[in-house]
Amino acid sequence: LGHLAEYAAPEYYDERYKSWRFDDLPILPEEWKLLVSEDKKAHFNILRKLLRSKDFDYVVNACDAGREGEAIFRRVYGLAGSKLPVKRLWISSMEDTAIQQGFDSLKDGTEYDNMFAASECRAKADWLIGMNGTRAFTKKYGRRQTIGRVQTPTLAMLTERQNKIQNFVKEPYYKVEITGNGIVAESERMVQEQNADTVQAACDGQCAVVGSIERKRKEQSAPKLYDLTTLQREANRYYGFTASQTLKIVQELYEEKLVTYPRTDSQYITEDMQQTMTDLLNHYSGEVGKVEQVVNNKKVTDHHAILPTLESCKRELNSLSGDKEKIFALIVWKMQQAVQPPYIYEDVLVTVCCQDRKFTAKYKNILQAGHTAMPVPFAEQEKSKGVAFPKKLEQGAVIPVVSAEKKQGFTSPPKAFTEDTLLAAMETAGNKEFDSETEKKGLGTPATRANIIEKLVSSGYAERKGKQILPTVAGCELIHVMPENLKSAGLTAEWENQLLMMEKGEIQEDEFMNGIVSMINEILSMCRAISEELR
Repeated sequence: LGHLAEYAAPEYYDERYKSWRFDDLPILPEEWKLLVSEDKKAHFNILRKLLRSKDFDYVVNACDAGREGEAIFRRVYGLAGSKLPVKRLWISSMEDTAIQQGFDSLKDGTEYDNMFAASECRAKADWLIGMNGTRAFTKKYGRRQTIGRVQTPTLAMLTERQNKIQNFVKEPYYKVEITGNGIVAESERMVQEQNADTVQAACDGQCAVVGSIERKRKEQSAPKLYDLTTLQREANRYYGFTASQTLKIVQELYEEKLVTYPRTDSQYITEDMQQTMTDLLNHYSGEVGKVEQVVNNKKVTDHHAILPTLESCKRELNSLSGDKEKIFALIVWKMQQAVQPPYIYEDVLVTVCCQDRKFTAKYKNILQAGHTAMPVPFAEQEKSKGVAFPKKLEQGAVIPVVSAEKKQGFTSPPKAFTEDTLLAAMETAGNKEFDSETEKKGLGTPATRANIIEKLVSSGYAERKGKQILPTVAGCELIHVMPENLKSAGLTAEWENQLLMMEKGEIQEDEFMNGIVSMINEILSMCRAISEELR
């Protein structure tokens, strides 16, 4: 059911807030009110009766093991007025063995007080900025302007990219390509067409000599396991699924006990998971590989990477629907890929000289396919990048006759965001503004990014065109009037980092909330300063 209780709208604090007036802002509740929505009251009443019962010694919070799961439980517990001691079930898998192990090692509920504080601060921050910002800009501009702490910077990234595309002026460039003895080499780009004509005329029909042959050996390690964002990105790239579709499918697989907890931001497993992963690999591929490549206790906080469950090994998986089958197959594939040896190749750069002019040819020799040898399930296979180096080619070899051809090209604009590249941009937003030690960067969390994208689309600020996500006219207009601090990915990323610090007990709630209130006051000051002409 998700949240049974949510923070009340402004009018529940004061009747006057039913009408939107700029002079009533800022709205800053002194005591926050939680309300149970009408359609969930029957469920809440059952829980309240049980939570107030004297028949029980304690209550177990078995909600999702994360920030939101903690909030869902605590709000109901608080509203019910329960006095029962609380124990916490913290599990990453719905398998019977994992659940049993979780119940055998229940935690004291108070161990998660900081996590609850972070969850409530996030919810309050979103409420304060959403309610005050939306009312302020709507009243100033005379049309509805929906503001969001994470939504607005995400929309700003979309509009910034769109502006770059629309303002891009393509410019022609020219190259000369020479061909002979199976070698195809090209000149550097030239802006002036007449320069290309001169080179083409000088080289056509002449002989050429192979100059230097430079070899660079490169190694690409196997990819890590899936966290939620990487799974969403690759499901979009390979199958065209939206982030929210992928989250829905993987959540269903989790509830069916086929995969582990999906809302994770880790791509590793802990040491105690090694045997489980070995068993999974034995079942799904008969080949274990190097499991140690994905073991890192320090990089697993609440949940390890997404894996198939041991329960899935006992199940008949032919019954999975098309979309579920694809996502499940992708998770198994990534697990198999992550333990493979590296992809090793050699980049070869050949210089060809003709009439005192240099041309280059690029080749790629695959020395070890490694993890790239595993095809993506249910997806069109990507074409091989690069041409193999011709073994007979030697330095100093003469090409008796080359044909020279002028080629015209055009500079390219930046590409529009797809869900894949937007998720990547959200994940790394603000990175440049933090040092390398900052633990969390980016807009939102793995659990919330899909919802942010859906909100932008449902609000009419963004639209999908094929795989692309583009800002609408309304979205561009909204960002045009927004102050820089509301559009700043760095600021929002800093807040996400502060929330993580709060979970660890490193900062207090007041410190975070004071920053939010200061920002609201800045927004309102800026709104007051907007002149009539700008509206």
